[in-house]
Amino acid sequence: MSTSLILEMATSGHPHRAAVTTGGTTYTYQEFADSVARAGTLLQESDAEHVVFLAGSGIEQCTLLFAAAHAGIPFSPVNYRLGHVQLTELINRIEGALVIVEPRYRVAAASSRARLVTTDDFMARMRARTEEPLPPRTVDPNDPAIVLFTSGTTSVPKGVVLRHSHLLSYVMGTVEFASAAGTDAALISVPPYHVAGTGTVLTNFYAGRRMVYLPDFEPRRWIDLAREEGATSAMVVPTMLERIVQCLPKGATADVPTLRTLSYGGSRMPRPTLEAALNAFPEADFVNAYGLTETSSTIALLGPDDHRAALNSTDPLVQARLASIGRPVPGIEAEIRDPVGDPVAPGEQGELWVRGAQVSGEYLGSASVLDSEGWFPTRDLAHQDADGYLFIVGRGDDTIIRGGENIAPAEIEDVLVTHPQVRSVAVVGIPDDHWGQAIVAAVVVEDGAELHEEQLRQYVRERLRGSRTPDRVVFQGTLPTTATGKILRKDIVAGIVAEAGSHR
Repeated sequence: MSTSLILEMATSGHPHRAAVTTGGTTYTYQEFADSVARAGTLLQESDAEHVVFLAGSGIEQCTLLFAAAHAGIPFSPVNYRLGHVQLTELINRIEGALVIVEPRYRVAAASSRARLVTTDDFMARMRARTEEPLPPRTVDPNDPAIVLFTSGTTSVPKGVVLRHSHLLSYVMGTVEFASAAGTDAALISVPPYHVAGTGTVLTNFYAGRRMVYLPDFEPRRWIDLAREEGATSAMVVPTMLERIVQCLPKGATADVPTLRTLSYGGSRMPRPTLEAALNAFPEADFVNAYGLTETSSTIALLGPDDHRAALNSTDPLVQARLASIGRPVPGIEAEIRDPVGDPVAPGEQGELWVRGAQVSGEYLGSASVLDSEGWFPTRDLAHQDADGYLFIVGRGDDTIIRGGENIAPAEIEDVLVTHPQVRSVAVVGIPDDHWGQAIVAAVVVEDGAELHEEQLRQYVRERLRGSRTPDRVVFQGTLPTTATGKILRKDIVAGIVAEAGSHR
């Protein structure tokens, strides 16, 4: 049993329903399934052991995801934004790879050892094929289905192995089959190399929902396409949502009356951005979906009712839940542990561990990191309230140790971002001879704002303990991030350290 089962069930249940819209063209489930069978046959005939996909979102992505399953080989979408050297090194780590690459990215992969074919050539061959397709290969549920590389924000990207059993457990445990109406449409704008790019394909097909692709995200086009195609749901990362809100006149709504559900995830959502988005989409239900590549996507949700309760409550503990990731989804267990591995009490901080059938914890070329009882260490620092709501404090790697005291950057960031003249902020630790690490806040201010370092230091000092006050504040035009909005803290640290060295 493989992820092909999802497409088989969807095609059998509603063959003539619209499945995918891209570039103004719509394909039914049966038309799409026929294309997948032809594409899967081409992959079988190629003798490829692995498909590497180097392109943006679109019909090619979802076709090849299912075609690889048809051929019984893993599918690996990789980050087209990587530099040529890093991309070549990454592709060369995959044995027997056939790289299917969008023409504009071909040069970036040309130095790899793998065979290359452009998406245009592959899709043209698929469409031209008239022979009866080969039957799908028999696939064991424990065979690798997808290899996704981590963002590499703190280290070399790792290839996460997701097996068919992991993905089927995730989809069937969180989505009801054929639950979407024929008029439902999901706007897809997350990049294919992100775990959400894979998850949205599988979950929307299983639900029977039409997918509308926006290959290159642009906020105004996102709003226009959502309106034109009658999108009823969408998933974005925080940087996308921030850009969508910023492109609207202050206080204006987005005017997408069909949009019923707006999901967000991928990185921490600044509260001002979320509150502005709630005003811009007053009729939409908001969902915070938390997950990792290693967990096959979502493992915790803060649902629409939770958002409304937090916004309308006068209880500070309930209000605080707007910053939480909610509670674990069905089939997922969560536990917060101290440094020696013992569970902590509600309200105490520790590392988040999770367990469930959808959790992989396996990396390409290395053994699983699951413990003997199947628990996966997320490396996220978190705490949990008495009602089971989880709050992510930050990555363990991001913790600043100043004078022997552990300090979570998120605690300081959550204060600074509430300043009306601060647009975005990242707090990092840099080497310091006296303290071990010094706290530095990298701040982007609103257009036209004039702020001084001491103003922001005082702003934090008034709201947190003195030990949380940044030792320095540096003002920057932008913060370096990945395409999915994760702040590249190592780049910020490197820039600050290099600048300090140049002034010596």
